[in-house]
Amino acid sequence: MSRSRAAGTRRAAGTRRAAGTRRAAGTVVALRALGLGDLLTALPALRALRRHLTSELPGHRLLLAGPAWLEPVARLSGAVDGLVPTDPLGPVAVAAPTLAVNLHGRGPESTEALRRTRPAALWAFDLPGECPWEPPNLAQAGSTTADPGSVATGHSRTFSAGTATSAGTATGYVPGPGSEHEVSRWCRLLAAHGVTCDPTELGLPVPPGLPPVCGWARDPTADRGAGGGETQGRGSEPGPTVVHPGGAAPARRWPELRWAAVARQLAHDGHQIVLTGSSAEHGLALRVATAAGLPPSTVLAGRLDLVALCALVARARLVLSADTGVAHLATAYRRPSVVLFGPVSPAEWGPPPDQPKHRALWAGQHSDPRGGFPAPGLLALTVDQVLREVTLLKQGACPARWKARAS
Repeated sequence: MSRSRAAGTRRAAGTRRAAGTRRAAGTVVALRALGLGDLLTALPALRALRRHLTSELPGHRLLLAGPAWLEPVARLSGAVDGLVPTDPLGPVAVAAPTLAVNLHGRGPESTEALRRTRPAALWAFDLPGECPWEPPNLAQAGSTTADPGSVATGHSRTFSAGTATSAGTATGYVPGPGSEHEVSRWCRLLAAHGVTCDPTELGLPVPPGLPPVCGWARDPTADRGAGGGETQGRGSEPGPTVVHPGGAAPARRWPELRWAAVARQLAHDGHQIVLTGSSAEHGLALRVATAAGLPPSTVLAGRLDLVALCALVARARLVLSADTGVAHLATAYRRPSVVLFGPVSPAEWGPPPDQPKHRALWAGQHSDPRGGFPAPGLLALTVDQVLREVTLLKQGACPARWKARAS
């Protein structure tokens, strides 16, 4: 958006504001009222938007409309100037912004929520004559995915798995027809409006201070490059191995006894195990620890705030989780990780394919990501497969997605 266009679309000063809304003058709002992983995958788009405002709309603030609990990470990222507490598909408490950007979904509910702020300009998918949700090369594959959080959410996409193991489980992935990575999607929306994104801008600064991990302490800045997120230097003390057994929905939760078996073996191999999760997941983490023969002190679920969780992952030796926010933190800090995918393909939500320290396990089976039971594809993943990926990470082997695709 050029300066002349922006000037021509700005609202007149003095617009009356409803109680509790932010002052509109010099404001751009981006809607992403979802979870931690959703915020982290939108960072390249938010950072590109921030640079665009600096050059085209100097003096404007960029506000994220999202859950209040994400504000510490939003501010840590440096991508936004603040957060407006917003529920999924709820009202956005900003009046007459210069620009509103829908980074939440395809609409119509999320787009309408932004329209109600009366923005001078609105960027969103599927507006008449503007950027479509499906890119032209994928449109024929079709998708009925609605706004996250809406009642009528459907899925009709197809994906191709990468090289398969003898058990038929894909250890890598090759994006197939109808798939678009979440990072790429929002970069494409901004590109349609002349904003250049760098999809690799997924990193986060390392928070100061050390997480409360008994018997371990290390300064991560001692062996990280200026850009942050690099792996530990040779000879440095290994950090804790983070096991995150929870997930936003039961469909994304691998059986706890399998997590316990993985944790037990890694502890036997010399890993310092810690189990993370929310306060609501404390019981789950404690059961995993007990079944693995680990003391209660290894359970950090419910004991860390969001910034402390970032500090922990930034210093981790290894991260193991399902497809959830902690997996995206491992990507942000470039910590070695094994991520278990069930209902959704890593071609949409997986770690970057050019970072071999992240390994994505997927059985190639799609299902409802909001289902009330563990996804069949997630149940197809075994303890031995997860431990094998840990061994391959230690050996420095490249993920199977770097190899020739199975015929």
